[in-house]
Amino acid sequence: MREICAFKIHGQELPFEAVVLNKTSGEGRLRAKSPIDCELQKEYTFIIQAYDCGAGPRETAWKKSHKAVVHIQVKDVNEFAPTFKEPAYKAVVTEGKIYDSILQVEAVDEDCSPQYSQICNYEIVTTDVPFAIDRNGNIRNTEKLSYDKQRQYEILVTAYDCGQKPAAQDTLVQVDVKPVCKPGWQDWTKRIEYQPGSGSVPLFPSIHLETCDGAVSSIQITTELQTNYIGKGCDRETYSERSLQKLCGASSGIIDLLPSPSAATNWTAGLLVDSSEMIFKFDGRQGAKIPDGIVPKNLTDQFTITMWMKHGPSPGVRAEKETILCNSDKTEMNRHHYALYVHNCRLVFLLRKDFDQADTFRPAEFHWKLDQICDKEWHYYVINVEFPVVTLYMDGATYEPYLVTNDWPIHPSHIAMQLTVGACWQGGEVTKPRFAQFFHGSLASLTIRPGKMESQKVISCLQACKEGLDINSLESLGQGIKYHFNPSQSVLVMEGDDIGNINRALQKVSYINSRQFPTAGVRRLRVSSKVQCFGEDVCISVPDVDAYVMVLQAIEPQISLRGTDRLWRPAAQFESARGVTLFPDIKIVSTFAKAETPGEPKATAPKSAVLEEMLHNLDFCDILVLGGDLDPRQECLELNHSELHQRHLDATNSTAGYSIYGVGSMSRYEQVLHHIRYRNWHPASLESRRFRIKCSELNGRYTSNEFNLEVSILHEVRMSDKEHVSHLIVQPPFLQSVHHPESRSSIQRSSVVPSIATVVIIISVCMLVFVVAMGVYRVRIAHQHFTQETEAAKEAEMDWDDSALTITVNPMEKHEEPGHGEEETEEEEEEEVEEDVSSSSSDSEDSEEEEEEEGMGRGRHGQSGARQAQLEWDDSALPY
Repeated sequence: MREICAFKIHGQELPFEAVVLNKTSGEGRLRAKSPIDCELQKEYTFIIQAYDCGAGPRETAWKKSHKAVVHIQVKDVNEFAPTFKEPAYKAVVTEGKIYDSILQVEAVDEDCSPQYSQICNYEIVTTDVPFAIDRNGNIRNTEKLSYDKQRQYEILVTAYDCGQKPAAQDTLVQVDVKPVCKPGWQDWTKRIEYQPGSGSVPLFPSIHLETCDGAVSSIQITTELQTNYIGKGCDRETYSERSLQKLCGASSGIIDLLPSPSAATNWTAGLLVDSSEMIFKFDGRQGAKIPDGIVPKNLTDQFTITMWMKHGPSPGVRAEKETILCNSDKTEMNRHHYALYVHNCRLVFLLRKDFDQADTFRPAEFHWKLDQICDKEWHYYVINVEFPVVTLYMDGATYEPYLVTNDWPIHPSHIAMQLTVGACWQGGEVTKPRFAQFFHGSLASLTIRPGKMESQKVISCLQACKEGLDINSLESLGQGIKYHFNPSQSVLVMEGDDIGNINRALQKVSYINSRQFPTAGVRRLRVSSKVQCFGEDVCISVPDVDAYVMVLQAIEPQISLRGTDRLWRPAAQFESARGVTLFPDIKIVSTFAKAETPGEPKATAPKSAVLEEMLHNLDFCDILVLGGDLDPRQECLELNHSELHQRHLDATNSTAGYSIYGVGSMSRYEQVLHHIRYRNWHPASLESRRFRIKCSELNGRYTSNEFNLEVSILHEVRMSDKEHVSHLIVQPPFLQSVHHPESRSSIQRSSVVPSIATVVIIISVCMLVFVVAMGVYRVRIAHQHFTQETEAAKEAEMDWDDSALTITVNPMEKHEEPGHGEEETEEEEEEEVEEDVSSSSSDSEDSEEEEEEEGMGRGRHGQSGARQAQLEWDDSALPY
């Protein structure tokens, strides 16, 4: 029996080897020659053979056994921990629901055996959370979640393999709770602030529609700006009616029947009025009589009536007539010649012709039936009469009367007529004349214009709103968006079938207010939506958006009038054809207080340092005469009408003053005021006249300071022959005396101390030259300033000459003959000046000016021997 010498394994790169343990018995051992990893290979199969030792030394002589198949399975060791496929998980759930599975987490194990590679369990590590997890990793909520209670949960989850080895790292699960989906507009702000002057401001820049996955086929959006409680229905210009008519280009001749109460227009003083907007409220117990002469007695076939009216339903089943405007008999009878009234929510205009105008059956009553007459909202009405045709314009739209009734003309009589507002005057058929047919409602800007009809353009301007809705960049609205504005731009309707385009279109809707000083306060906004769905019987319902625009208070201007407040003019100028220009240098300046920047240190500068100038319009400037009215027999205020017309302004003149009105810039008003002139044909009896100017913006909402001016007669000053010859001693009261102590003291010191006389004389001469040079410079500057003021005012200033000032020369004074030299004359005059100067007490600056005058006088003295002893006053050295 041969021995077994070796075992041979057939296969490539197998990690096993077989060794002989007992050659005789043939026992051997199969062992691994390198580490074996189950995760790399779970089992091996190979063939092994045994070899005997053979007869020779070579292996080829060895004999081998049959082949045996070896199958090896590698036993796994739990060396790997489970790992999650995702480092974190996220899910979104809706509040109020119980889910079977919110999401599933999954972990894996790299072990090779089923025992260690399978995940047998998951566990939530975070405590006190309303969630549970099953063996498959499905997470569910154990109770209904509330968005208000908690909007997000973060929980940690771990996993175990079947060997109960936990995961090396827990995973994070984030669960977001969203509220129950409710269709509606999202991401909008309830309050939108509007700073005056901001232009067009988007209302909802981030708004979008949540449809909750509804199958929407089209949507219609209506955006409404509610301004019916602002002024007369919206923010309009609050200028006076005549200024607004002028601004809109209306024809002249308007008669305001409801003006602001004043001394000249006192018939509205007893009415209830909202002064900020000049709105008159009638409670059914008030009426106003228009004085005679305000409106012509007989209107022509053409005239226009305009008004703002706010009126509600009349109380009672059969309501009485509510008179707006009525022209009736003052006494004896009760005939209505023309009237405008409301009856059962119908607007009626009555016009009865006289027999001398017509003697046939003619149209007399014109009826309009409109819902707006009793809707308790402001509307603008214009009744254009071109007899026999009467047309009504309401808010710019044209309406023809639905009913016209005819009547006979009124028989002629000598009974006076009474025009009233808010009620009709009943002068006959009653024991005591009284008001009747009272109006219930509010009126404003009630006017009548005889002989003229207004154009459609003017009517639209008069009732135009200055605020409304706008769309930024119409071109970028997108395809398929239809939009429509109402005439006042307070309602915008948009329609489309794409939600994205609708969202972008609504984001471009904005608010705009073009007034420089808008009415501050709230403007309510409402966005309503109508949604259609694809073949759905029940479609989603989108709640309305209720928001508001807060218009902030505008910066209030401080209007200041500045200029010369005291003038003296010669009597001849008052009597001249041009008269005296009252305000040659008046300036109108408007400033506002600049707000401090947050974080800036408080300014220690004076208050004027934080004022900034601003530009705006004015609507009137009143020039009042103080101290009694003008006497038209000897004095008046004048202004060329061309100065007004070229600046699109108007004016009224009376003995009480001058009133300039019309919407115009401050510079326009300045230019007109520069041309106001005062004339007086008998100025001898006039000591002075005082005037006052006050200007306004927005019909008195902002007013200027009261600028007062006093104008006086400049009388001649004459001296008697007995008075001293020196014209430097006897001076007009507004001239300053010369005071020059330096020269005098120099001469005195030179006589006392002869040793230093030369030095003192040199110093004195130098000082004198310096003072004279400064005096010349100041005189030239004063002369230039005086010339500029004269040109700006376009009014010649007062000239001093020999006719206005009489110089009396002492006949006993001796004068040198013309043949004497210039040097002696100059020395004598210098000595005379020094003597006169020593007795004066004025300051050195006036001394410098007088020395310059003496130099000019000496020049003239050398040219004419007849006037050597006279000094001529030169106005170039006399600014006053």
